[in-house]
Amino acid sequence: MSRIACLFLICIILPAGFASQPAAAASVFGAASAASVWAAALAYIAPRSLEKLSVPQMTIWGLQGLTALDPDLNATLQDGQIRLYGPDQLLIAVPAPAPNDAKGWGAAAAAVASAGYAASLALQQAGTQGLISSFFDELFNHFDPYSRYEPPLRAAQDELMITGIAGAGLTLGRQGDAVVVASVAADSPASEAGLEPGIQVLAINGRLVHASEIKNLNANLDGIQGSSVTLHVVDPSNGGPSDVTLTRAFVPPQTVFPESFSNPPPAPNALALKINSFNQGTSDQFIAALVAGLGASPAPNGLMLDLRGNRGGVLRQAVLTADSLLPSGTIVIAAGRDPDADQRFSAEGGDITGGVPMVVLVDGQTASAAEILAAALADNRRAVVVGSATLGKGLVQSVTALPDGGELFVTWSRVLAPRSWPLQTLGVMPQVCASLGPQQMQAQLNALSQGINLMAGADAAARAGRAPMPIDRILAIRNACPADIGGDLDITAARFLLSSPAAYRAALLPR
Repeated sequence: MSRIACLFLICIILPAGFASQPAAAASVFGAASAASVWAAALAYIAPRSLEKLSVPQMTIWGLQGLTALDPDLNATLQDGQIRLYGPDQLLIAVPAPAPNDAKGWGAAAAAVASAGYAASLALQQAGTQGLISSFFDELFNHFDPYSRYEPPLRAAQDELMITGIAGAGLTLGRQGDAVVVASVAADSPASEAGLEPGIQVLAINGRLVHASEIKNLNANLDGIQGSSVTLHVVDPSNGGPSDVTLTRAFVPPQTVFPESFSNPPPAPNALALKINSFNQGTSDQFIAALVAGLGASPAPNGLMLDLRGNRGGVLRQAVLTADSLLPSGTIVIAAGRDPDADQRFSAEGGDITGGVPMVVLVDGQTASAAEILAAALADNRRAVVVGSATLGKGLVQSVTALPDGGELFVTWSRVLAPRSWPLQTLGVMPQVCASLGPQQMQAQLNALSQGINLMAGADAAARAGRAPMPIDRILAIRNACPADIGGDLDITAARFLLSSPAAYRAALLPR
C-alpha cells in the first residue's frame, strides 16, 4: 500500500479526541515550506553547534513540538522509522533517511507533521507557522538559553530595531521665539554638514517654522533612510542664510555619557564615563568622550568606567573600546567546534589615556559585551574591577536567514577571557567586592592599604577555571562576591583606589 493510501486510511478511522475535518483541511499545512525550513536549519546547526549533535537526534527533539501542541501525539525513532503515534494507534511511519541527510530529515519531519496535522485539531489551530515554531521551541529546549528561532514577522521587527528609523542627527530647540539647533549627534548627517548648536532654522523643506511647534518639527526630522530634508538656516558665526540638505541615515543611539557623583564624589580630578550598552557607534562615542575628558584642564589623573546595568550588545564595539584602552595584549577569545567560530582579538590601537589608573564598575546586571570589556581590562592589569559578580553571558551566536524569512540563532562558540577562563555562567569576579556590605568593604580597603587583596583567592580560582565547569564549582566561586545591584559602595571603593596608588597597585591582578 502506498504512503498516501495508508495516510488516507488512517484519517478515516481516527479515534475519539481527534478532529474530524474535511480532507481539504489537511492540505492547509505547508509541508513543502516546513520541509525547506527544517532542512536548512538542520544543515546549518549540525556542523556549528557548540556540542556535537546528530541530525536524527535533533529531528526527533523537534518533532516533540507536535506533542507540545497535542499531548495525544508522540513521535519516536524506532526500527529505522520515524513513527507518529496517536491514542493507541500508529498514524504514520516514515523511513529514516541517512544520518547526515539534513534535507531528507527535513522532508521526513514535514511528512510526519502532515499526518499529525490531518489528525489533530490542536495542530490545525496552530497552523503551519505554529508547527514550524514549535519544532524549534522543542529543539532548542536541549540547547543553551540563547539559541533560538525567530519567525518571519519577529525577524523583520528585530531588523527594524537594529537598523532604526533614519534621521538627520540633530535636535531642534527653542531660543526665545526662534527655532535653533539644540544638539548634533556625532557621525550624523547633520555633523557631517557642519551644523552646530545655536544655528537658527528658518524653514524646513520650504515651510517656515515656529518655536511653538518644536515637538512636531523634531518628529518630522525622522524618515525613510536615504530620503532628504532641507533646512534653511542662519549661522550666527557667518551671518548669511543658506540651505542645507541632509540625507537621512541611521544615527546610532547615544550610549556613552559623562557621569558625575555627589554622594560620595569620585576621586578628585577623575574622569567618569558610563556606557549603558554596546550598539553601532559606541566605540566612536567612547573615544570622543574620552578624548574630550582627557583634554580638560587640569587633565584627569584617573578614569572610572561605569558598566553597571550594561546588558551588552555588539561584541565588536566592546573589542574596539578595549583596544582604545590597552597598549597591547589579548582582548577576548572565542572558541567553538567549527573552526570558523575560533577567533582571537588583540589590542592594536594603543592606550589613548597614557596609562592613567582606571577603575571599572560592574554589577549583577553587567553582561555579554560589557563583561568582555571588564575581563579584558582586568586580565591585562589595565584596570581594577569593582562591584559584584557579573551575569555570566559568554556564548556567541551565529545567525542565518531561513527560507521562510525567519532567522536562526545558533550558539557556536564560548567566550574566553584573555587568561582563558570562561565567561559563561561564571561571570567576571571583581578585585574589590562591594556586595558583601560596608564592613567587609572597609576591611578590603584597609587590607589593600597594606598591600593585601582579600579577594585574591576568589580571583585566582575564577581565572583558573576552564570550560566546561561544573555548576557547583561555579557557584562556590561566585559566592565569594554574590551578584547584586550596584550602589554607593562601588563609588566609595573607586574613589579610594584612584586616590591611593599603593592600594590601586595591590588590587590589580598578579601577573
